[in-house]
Amino acid sequence: MDERRVYLDNSATTPVAEEVLREMIPYFNKAMGNPNSLHTWGREARRAVDEARGDVAALVGADASEIIFTGGGSASDNLAIKGSVWGTKGTRKHIITSAVEHHAVLDTCKWLGQNGCDVTILPVDKFGMISPDSLTNAIRDDTLLVSVMHANNEVGTVNPIAKLGEICRNRGVIFHTDAVQSIGHIPVRLKELPVDMLTMSAHKMYGPKGVGALYIRKGLKLVSIIHGGGQEFGIYSGTENVPGIVGFGAAARLAVKLNESEEEKRITSLRDKLINGVLELIPDTVLTGHRTERLPFHVSFCVRGADGSDILVEMDRAGIGGSSGSACTSGSTEPSYVLLAMGFDHGTAHGSVRLTLNKNTTEEDISYVLEKLPAIAESARKSLYKRKK
Repeated sequence: MDERRVYLDNSATTPVAEEVLREMIPYFNKAMGNPNSLHTWGREARRAVDEARGDVAALVGADASEIIFTGGGSASDNLAIKGSVWGTKGTRKHIITSAVEHHAVLDTCKWLGQNGCDVTILPVDKFGMISPDSLTNAIRDDTLLVSVMHANNEVGTVNPIAKLGEICRNRGVIFHTDAVQSIGHIPVRLKELPVDMLTMSAHKMYGPKGVGALYIRKGLKLVSIIHGGGQEFGIYSGTENVPGIVGFGAAARLAVKLNESEEEKRITSLRDKLINGVLELIPDTVLTGHRTERLPFHVSFCVRGADGSDILVEMDRAGIGGSSGSACTSGSTEPSYVLLAMGFDHGTAHGSVRLTLNKNTTEEDISYVLEKLPAIAESARKSLYKRKK
């Protein structure tokens, strides 16, 4: 293995920032109280949770009372969707989502479709983007909820959330967006977006794993999907993960600093260098996702005539960490359902690679990857050719 190590799998998870880790450590032992206890240790923990709630709220321009801490992005998605549907007493049981959602949304909607709901799954264009017109045409009188992701985890495309949310608001439909990939990387201000619920996850933005949040617009009522001690305003029971929540708050403050700096421009420049280099140096390679309406740190492409898993193995040997499609399904031998929904054929989709940058990625890192990738892609093509003979 080469000595240099370049981690480019940040859509799967980011490293915990040093300043985030420092703030978390005391809450594992010294300030270890249960925030629901009345003694000094408990009150210390409660203050920490409340402060973190304010920090996360400030990141997206919400009120602290509108932020519910959960066990992660998947938990937040489930709470948003099931909590809305199960809390409805009337006949509005129609929900709409898209064909390229994260499994936490797509599988939840499909499950509800097997249990009394009517589900419409919207198609996407060749970039993985949802058309406002298709949403308008799909909404019915009995539509209760629309759930469409802000940015796609596999191909990086950013959806026109403001337009989609406005359509829902005009029709009196609840609008939820999974913003796990975008929060902390591009500015999101809920005061300017017609969004009723929004999912966040700490470990996608230099915070710890195992903690997420759901923004719930003031006045919107959800039923709890986890019953117990009534924590998190009675909506998400269970003793709070105080160190994780503290880390989430610290990561939110860090994100504000990064958003106010030149970091987005820097990372976008490195992203474009990587995209251009891949397309120039590796023949018969196609970019996936929108060229410009995409996350600033996200690169995804398909190497035709190769298997993405072969490319990943060779990349790992060269000290480069990436993924093929979604990290949640990387063990699957099936091609990405996202790419198939975008119109890619099975052969091309099998050659998918996702490389996602972080705040520590350097220009030297990108140059190293571009130095190694052409030979890796050629080797992967030869391996697939031999297996098919």
